[in-house]
Amino acid sequence: MNREEALALLKEFTTKDGLIKHAYAVEACMRAYAKKFGEDEEEWGIVGLLHDFDYEKYPDLKDHPFKGAEILRERGVKEEWIRTILSHADYSGIKRDNLITKTLFACDELTGFIVAVALVHPSKKLSEVKVKSVKKKLKDKAFAAKVNRDDIVQGAEKLDIPLDDHISFMIDAMQESSNRLGL
Repeated sequence: MNREEALALLKEFTTKDGLIKHAYAVEACMRAYAKKFGEDEEEWGIVGLLHDFDYEKYPDLKDHPFKGAEILRERGVKEEWIRTILSHADYSGIKRDNLITKTLFACDELTGFIVAVALVHPSKKLSEVKVKSVKKKLKDKAFAAKVNRDDIVQGAEKLDIPLDDHISFMIDAMQESSNRLGL
């Protein structure tokens, strides 16, 4: 599956703009980390793009990402990619035992949080988001209350990257796609 096919699949199952932008944000971060780690940017980007493609249609924990995995298998997607996508959900039972699974987990929650921080700035621009402001908002449990802060911290730990460095890297990666993200 190439990016165009992955994007078509995403849009076949996802109509909500926020979910599509989340997919773009995770894709951007996965591509940036793949480049940093010397991995396949296209592959990592596609996995990021597709990780939640089934969420709008199957938001229930008993279904997501399991229904998506079935759909991907039917469409001939590599089992390695499917396993990685399944691994982003703690309840899937799939261990995060390689770099791509750890990276997807590390990128997922933090992208949403960074977007939330950008949206409270008057300019609503990623260029205004700084590590310090993200860290300050992480301490405010009422801000973006649905975002799991433990997942953000554990994601950086699993990559063995200091949290500040991880946040900075993700902000930079997302800024590269700021137009696509509407930020």
